[in-house]
Amino acid sequence: MELNKALKIAHKLKDLLAPHCERIEIAGSIRRRKPEVKDIELVAIPKPYDVGLFESGIATVINQWKKVKGELPCKYTQRLLPEGIKLDLFFADENNWGLIYAIRTGCAEYSHKVLANKWVSMGYKSIEGHLYQNEKKVSIREEKELFDILGIPFLKPEFRNRY
Repeated sequence: MELNKALKIAHKLKDLLAPHCERIEIAGSIRRRKPEVKDIELVAIPKPYDVGLFESGIATVINQWKKVKGELPCKYTQRLLPEGIKLDLFFADENNWGLIYAIRTGCAEYSHKVLANKWVSMGYKSIEGHLYQNEKKVSIREEKELFDILGIPFLKPEFRNRY
């Protein structure tokens, strides 16, 4: 899908989900400004919600769309939107927002070959969406903090299409 069309859908989704989130942002290829987009990626810190009989909050919106992967509550769900494009929705918390947002902005090769390889070389481990060093969870509240910890210059998303 062309970037401008996907961007409009992504903003509509963000606005729809925002009342149910502490924080939500567009990530992935849209954030990197790729001319062609295969899916819409959002990263969110949801407000508390319920599923099942007493469904509430963000679940009431997400569960309207056909599930491809990930049953709420979860760290990731993929849904098929009425516009015919998939939504990849990644959940974070305030202490791993920066890590998840950086990784999910991608591109996948950049996230793996630059970010992940660097933190592994420095003795960090990624476990269930959090970074650990010497068994201690490291808080990464903003994306730039990850770059600072890794000692690499912050790279604007549109320049993360290659590694």
